[in-house]
Amino acid sequence: MAVLKILRMGHPVLHRIADSVVEPDSPEVRHLVRDMLETMHDARGAGLAAPQIGQALRLFVYHVPSSRCQDGEAAIEPCALINPVLVPVGEEQMVCREGCLSIPGLRADVPRYKRVRYSGVNENGVAVSGIATGFHANVLQHEYDHLDGILYPERIKDFTRFAFQDETPA
Repeated sequence: MAVLKILRMGHPVLHRIADSVVEPDSPEVRHLVRDMLETMHDARGAGLAAPQIGQALRLFVYHVPSSRCQDGEAAIEPCALINPVLVPVGEEQMVCREGCLSIPGLRADVPRYKRVRYSGVNENGVAVSGIATGFHANVLQHEYDHLDGILYPERIKDFTRFAFQDETPA
């Protein structure tokens, strides 16, 4: 396994729509997922999308640590979601304080759907699906945006709280 370089905002790969993964259960994809998980953990992130490491593929890894769970949510172990589909469940939104490994040190409030239905496959080609709420829904939407070439500043509605993380109270 290897820790990969994380691209920063402005790199062209981060601003294009990623391609579908043709063979999700291939040895190459499994290796990529392992490297992405190691990179995500090394960077202390909650998620990492393939475009962030220069691979324009519809694939991301994520986890929900118990420290980020709210309202009885369960922690989610590190996993991969390949060729994901996200669909909002209802219209209710929440404001999420977001950062991004490709935009180090900055944070902003971003509106996200409170609940989303997700589906895709994992690195073993096994179908996965469910409904995510709270922080889980936030992470899925943030990483999914990367697959469509969208970075969170494009979702900001109020720029008054867009700031360096160490300059603002929690």
